[in-house]
Amino acid sequence: MTDKPILRISAERPDTPEATALIAELEAYLAPMYPAESRHGLSVERLIEAKVAFFVLRSDGAPAGCGGVQFFGRKYGELKRIYVRPQFRSRGLSKRIMEHLESYSREHGIPLLRLETGIHQHEAIGLYERLGYTRIDPFGEYRPDPLSIFYEKRIR
Repeated sequence: MTDKPILRISAERPDTPEATALIAELEAYLAPMYPAESRHGLSVERLIEAKVAFFVLRSDGAPAGCGGVQFFGRKYGELKRIYVRPQFRSRGLSKRIMEHLESYSREHGIPLLRLETGIHQHEAIGLYERLGYTRIDPFGEYRPDPLSIFYEKRIR
């Protein structure tokens, strides 16, 4: 019998070494699947500039994943940079990050969450749909892209 890992999600600046490493791994993962014009993730600098609330999930102290949310007034929040390292996948950690971001947004009076993901992210698409996110047309500054799918979920 193995002990369950201790999971902790904490707010962090995206320019900390561990957060930067997670974001760089996400970029390296996405680069072979999508051309640059179809990768809409914000750089570390843009995450800070856009005041994205950013979180790192640790499993027994090791950085395992991350995610953030950018608020657009009180209208909606956009989920950003959701990632779990390969060695930590299939443990429900992406769901934990999503639930944390939903809870954080709800606490800040945000009624709706939206996100963009790529068509090749089959596991992510399945997670979003299991969590109640529904497909929508492009929102905000996004334009139609055959490699992108857009989702939203009412959380209030």
